[in-house]
Amino acid sequence: MLIKAFLALFTTLLLSGPALAAELNVLATLPWIGSIAKDIGGDRVSVTVLVKPNQDPHHIEARPSMISAARKADIVMFNGLDLEIGYLPVIIESSRNPKIQPGNPGYLDCSRFVEAIEIDFKADRSQGDVHPLGNPHYHLSTSRMGKVGRGIAEALSALDSGNRALYMANLATFEKKLAERRKEWDGRLKGKNYVAFHRFFEYLAADLGFRITGYIEQRPGIPPSSGHMAGLVASMSREEPNALITTSYHGGKAADFLSKKTGVKTIVLPHEVGSREGIDDWFDLVDRIVHDLSGE
Repeated sequence: MLIKAFLALFTTLLLSGPALAAELNVLATLPWIGSIAKDIGGDRVSVTVLVKPNQDPHHIEARPSMISAARKADIVMFNGLDLEIGYLPVIIESSRNPKIQPGNPGYLDCSRFVEAIEIDFKADRSQGDVHPLGNPHYHLSTSRMGKVGRGIAEALSALDSGNRALYMANLATFEKKLAERRKEWDGRLKGKNYVAFHRFFEYLAADLGFRITGYIEQRPGIPPSSGHMAGLVASMSREEPNALITTSYHGGKAADFLSKKTGVKTIVLPHEVGSREGIDDWFDLVDRIVHDLSGE
């Protein structure tokens, strides 16, 4: 009789415990968000990423497969600062999934947890591909990513309170790793200066102490004029930057032209988790960028 009672109690606890609860379906817009969601969520989350690593996040269109993924999501995590404005609102509305509608716990704008730079509410599209709410490329900020990780941990805990301890333990591991890597990254690029194609590396520059002294784009998203390029040739010849920096989808031809004219080398940097072999998470991404910029 005692054995039967024990077995009944054990079965009840087993069935009611969090280990048998369904995984949370996380829909992340960008690979870096999916990477951190997996770091924090561990085996408790199943992560689907909408944008492929080598796609330009500024130019994505909503597709039926994205809407289908959104219908199954418990939470959507996105970059914010209008980076996904061209496709995400359509996906969320078309999904008819109440969990991920604005204002609900399953709607997570990761930019809530960071202080954006370059905010200009007066900016408009006549000035190019500008973002009035601020520069959206904070995913390269080593000083801000801890707050993003904590925000994700709190959001997962709100949806799955029975596993809060797990999420917080994973967050602690993430924060410890971040602190260790920041010690490795800090100082390695201090005092260097670069000319960039797009306003993509400003957060990283501020955190690691290097400068961006010019841009190939005359205005964001608009090809440079011949006059602008001539001005860059002159200024680069005077200032001798350490390198021209760009990404795989940002103006390779213009960078090559400037490189030939000035003798300044071009460095094509990875821009996302998964954009190159061996860049499997956010830490790998920053590691590779710092390594390439330092010339090691």
